[in-house]
Amino acid sequence: MNKILRKLLFTAFLMILVMLGRAQAFEGIVKWSMTMELSPDAKAKMDEAQKKMNDPASQARMKEMEAKMNDPQFKAMMESNPQMKAQMEAALKMMQSGDMNSFMPKGFTLEVKNGNTLSKVEGGMMDKMEVLYLKDKKQSYRLDRPNKTYSPLPVSNDQPHQPQEVKVTKTSETTKILNYNCTKYLVESTLNGNPTRQVLWTTTEIKDLDLKSLSQQRVGNQQAIFYDKVDGVPLRIEMTMKEGKMKMEVISIKKQSLSAADFTIPAGFKEVPLNTGFGH
Repeated sequence: MNKILRKLLFTAFLMILVMLGRAQAFEGIVKWSMTMELSPDAKAKMDEAQKKMNDPASQARMKEMEAKMNDPQFKAMMESNPQMKAQMEAALKMMQSGDMNSFMPKGFTLEVKNGNTLSKVEGGMMDKMEVLYLKDKKQSYRLDRPNKTYSPLPVSNDQPHQPQEVKVTKTSETTKILNYNCTKYLVESTLNGNPTRQVLWTTTEIKDLDLKSLSQQRVGNQQAIFYDKVDGVPLRIEMTMKEGKMKMEVISIKKQSLSAADFTIPAGFKEVPLNTGFGH
């Protein structure tokens, strides 16, 4: 997959993990939309990649790949790595469509109960991916229901990380999202040596959701999340990096009783190593 696309998808994956929320008293379902806009340079590279994908030689290679995936011996080998198998099948399907935008996630749903969370991605390479966070274990897991497997996600270690400057500015701009009054924050930082700019629209009117505890959380070796400098819950997040812009926005918040059984690793699921398929 194109390097630009991998980076955007990996960034989206990290943002989803951030939104797993460490919620406190809230119980219910929060739905998010997600859109991505490539920079002119990145779009030109993606257009060129799509053009190559549609040429006869690439189409012939895709047919060879499809035939290989249907080979009994190859199928048997892939059974030992169900996550990679699912990713290859999804990638082949989308490549055959000739639409690079089909790789992009469109949104996700977040279910919350007793501080536990279950997120479900919609669309793109991560379609139907589920991530379960168990509060008592302080651990997140990727669930693969079709293959009945689960994979623990990496947690931060206690080793010191290189400090990175993060500037958080609260502005006087306000707007309404889902009828909640929101205030605009600007967050400027450096991620992997590249400047990154985020705009957060947060509300303090949802009293039983709290992201303050995210301030010391890290995903893998990524920089700390500085939500301790932001009041309220983000209902819209806009991120700008050299590859383009990404926007996530809450489209519905529904308080309701959920089954505790939904926040457990299903019986009979086998633990397998994590394979995100994104790279760094």
